[in-house]
Amino acid sequence: MEFVIITGMSGAGRTQVTKFMEDLGYFCIDNLPTLLLPKFGELYEKNEMNLHKFALVMDVRGGDFVEDLYHFTDKMKTMGVAVQILFLDCADKVLVSRHKENKKLHPLAVDGDNLSAVVRERQLMSGLREHADHIIDTTNTSIWELKKQIHELFAAEDASNRMKVNVISFGYKHGVPEQADLMFDVRFLPNPYYVAELRKYTGNDEAVSSYVLGSEGADAFLQKLEDLLKFLLPRYQEEGKEVLVIAIGCTGGHHRSVAISNEICRRLSTPEMPVSLTHRDIGKP
Repeated sequence: MEFVIITGMSGAGRTQVTKFMEDLGYFCIDNLPTLLLPKFGELYEKNEMNLHKFALVMDVRGGDFVEDLYHFTDKMKTMGVAVQILFLDCADKVLVSRHKENKKLHPLAVDGDNLSAVVRERQLMSGLREHADHIIDTTNTSIWELKKQIHELFAAEDASNRMKVNVISFGYKHGVPEQADLMFDVRFLPNPYYVAELRKYTGNDEAVSSYVLGSEGADAFLQKLEDLLKFLLPRYQEEGKEVLVIAIGCTGGHHRSVAISNEICRRLSTPEMPVSLTHRDIGKP
């Protein structure tokens, strides 16, 4: 079991981090009362936990939870479960500014003074910060940088967390795919539609594929496109992109785009990063 406690200063990014953890397959529970912590230990001890990745989001709203949290993590460790504590921090003036921008009072600001509440919260959380396994300071961190850090810490190296790549062939006469991240036009290649014996076939058929791939400029285009995509794909993944859609279009979506999509998919797909293929308009008139 993987168990993460997400805590830290109010306004430092717990809500956003929770979304990132959910994307990584963690079952996240926000603001769990500390009195329920022992129940998690009991369920695990009785083998009643069907989920394997948990994240509990806890903060000062839970009251004096620090000691309870220590007891819980110690108990889980005795059962062989390593509980990691992620502490999100941020400069006081930035926290006050974020509460102001969001038009929210700090959970401890009963008198409306957010700055005093932040100072008090920092005092209450100081011990927990010292015991944290990971500390992320979001003072000058963008949302994309934060996502990258969370992935580096908690994304398992397995297929479920790899970036998904989907190549889509389409016809411009039917409109461009709205979900496309990258789009390439292959209408510069000769059109098999105007070859009588090829018109009724598609780019999935050997005769059409050979015609398109053997035409002037096709191989050079494919090589340049392959080089470009092999340069871009790992960089998109490093930035935390989860799905990349590459669209390749011709006039009707039957011949050129299908043949080129098939070939670029063959060149890009690896066991580490399989590429899915969709011929969107191949069945349209």
